[in-house]
Amino acid sequence: MTAQKKKGLGKGLSALLGDARPALDPLPATGSGNSGPGAVDGAGMVSLPVAFLEANPNQPRQHFAEDALAELAASIRERGLLQPILVRPVGEDRYEIVAGERRWRAAQQAGVHDVPVIVRELDEPTILQIAIIENIQRADLSPIEEARAYRRLMDDFGHRQEDVAGLVSKSRSHVANLLRLLGLPDTVQTMLADGRISMGHGRALLAAEDPTALARRVVDEGLSVRAVEALASKPKQVPRKTALRSVSGAKDADTKALERDLSAATGTAVTIDHRGDGGTISIRYASLDDLDSLCARLRGGAY
Repeated sequence: MTAQKKKGLGKGLSALLGDARPALDPLPATGSGNSGPGAVDGAGMVSLPVAFLEANPNQPRQHFAEDALAELAASIRERGLLQPILVRPVGEDRYEIVAGERRWRAAQQAGVHDVPVIVRELDEPTILQIAIIENIQRADLSPIEEARAYRRLMDDFGHRQEDVAGLVSKSRSHVANLLRLLGLPDTVQTMLADGRISMGHGRALLAAEDPTALARRVVDEGLSVRAVEALASKPKQVPRKTALRSVSGAKDADTKALERDLSAATGTAVTIDHRGDGGTISIRYASLDDLDSLCARLRGGAY
């Protein structure tokens, strides 16, 4: 049986909540004894019936893998719930889950009647940030789900990439690389989200002339990341007249580096076409919402 891992809320959640909480002794698997409803342990946790808790309707993650829930429920039956659920009061004997919905669902499957909770008065922006960060830190998100969560932290709460990296305890380069995936077409993002292609494939597809067509080849032919990188880097087929004008059309290392930096800064694919003393910069967006947020960042200098 896989043991349930005992760990803290993480640097990002602790920073939002303003303090660090000590670990809680396991709740007995039966939910009886000293852990009855309303019982408070030495660490200041309170035990509440699972029926008093309800899901946050604005929870960013809507899908919970059944096999992972079953595994966690088995662990809770064997060892008890090792970590409290963060909630806020919303009415008489009603508490909305801020962090820990997956544990709450698993506890119900395990037949546990009472669960340890921390009750806090929290405002809506803080609740949403905590929910997003908890999902990033604990859930098995797809690269696209994770990238969208980062983008939401930046667009909705004004965080920069450095801020997001600190909140979720990831490197800035990790955050930047994931944000670049949002520059892929919607069809390709769906393939990433449902696992048909990997993050490595997605990064390679950013350089492709037709990312959607090449992504379909990945699915149909089982192409490796290296194969996709090779195909994506092949020279584009251009009309003969254009080809004659573009003898020196290959981009130098500095231009490619600048494209990467701008793509990381904006979270979407950016290409530079430099000709003589001028040129053009092209920014790809996947939806009108992406365009709105991109315009807002450019106007406000928030990228």
